[in-house]
Amino acid sequence: MRDVDGLRAAILEWGAAARRDLPWRRTRDPWAILVSELMLQQTQVARVVPRYRELLERFPTPAHCAAAPVAAVIEAWAGLGYNRRAVSLHRIARIVTIEHGGRLPATIAGLEALPGVGPYTARAVMTFAHETDVGVVDTNVTRLLARWRGGPLTPREAQELADQLVPPGRAWAWNQALFDLGSAICTSRDPVCGLCPVRTFCAWQGRDADPAPGSTRQGRFEGSDRQGRGRLVEALRAGPVTDGRLAEVMGWPGDPARALRVARALVAEGLASHDGTRWELPEVASHDGARPA
Repeated sequence: MRDVDGLRAAILEWGAAARRDLPWRRTRDPWAILVSELMLQQTQVARVVPRYRELLERFPTPAHCAAAPVAAVIEAWAGLGYNRRAVSLHRIARIVTIEHGGRLPATIAGLEALPGVGPYTARAVMTFAHETDVGVVDTNVTRLLARWRGGPLTPREAQELADQLVPPGRAWAWNQALFDLGSAICTSRDPVCGLCPVRTFCAWQGRDADPAPGSTRQGRFEGSDRQGRGRLVEALRAGPVTDGRLAEVMGWPGDPARALRVARALVAEGLASHDGTRWELPEVASHDGARPA
């Protein structure tokens, strides 16, 4: 890629002027950054902001989260979807409290060893909490890189290029600017190339074929197992559900076998419990002094 210094300067200048004011951008607390990243996975920013503030008020540290039952974290997750992330957050809090003195690991490898933390989330925490010079590659950033390069990139190629482009000492501002650019200007559909600060660096501008493949779409939500799962967890936030009401609550009154199968999967994932007659949120305490399974 030609004139990397020019590209960096243009992105950083644009980012400083266009940066969105988001609450997780006002902190360098690794726990707060981790909470925001887990919440933002496949969830719109507007839905995350109020829940982020409420959850951190309730669980400002890993120790506060670990001391609560997992049901409390699932309840606080209401409205965000993908409830297994709440279970992962609680498990992380327990491990960090028991094994790391209440502090998140400060290495990519250490973070990736935590449940529910993959390469993207680990790098996001390192960059936005510790300002480590690494690239943070999500779908939007992959699209930017592919368009600049003018050809599709494998995940490994995208990560390597992202790491190479990070301006030394400016990783926080750089990665935030890329997120904003991909969200507001270089969108997957109808990108606003005329307003792009780096259009002269872009090999894709004006081409008909987009080198960045679209993200994989999930199957239809209406009538899916995902919808039934969500209905059950939402009902459990209000209180227990008896065996006799299970299929109705999940939206499948004529298919109790399906309801039972999906509900049992929620139990296996730590999102529900069953005592033989009714279903409820798991009330798992976290003071056993042992690493959770």
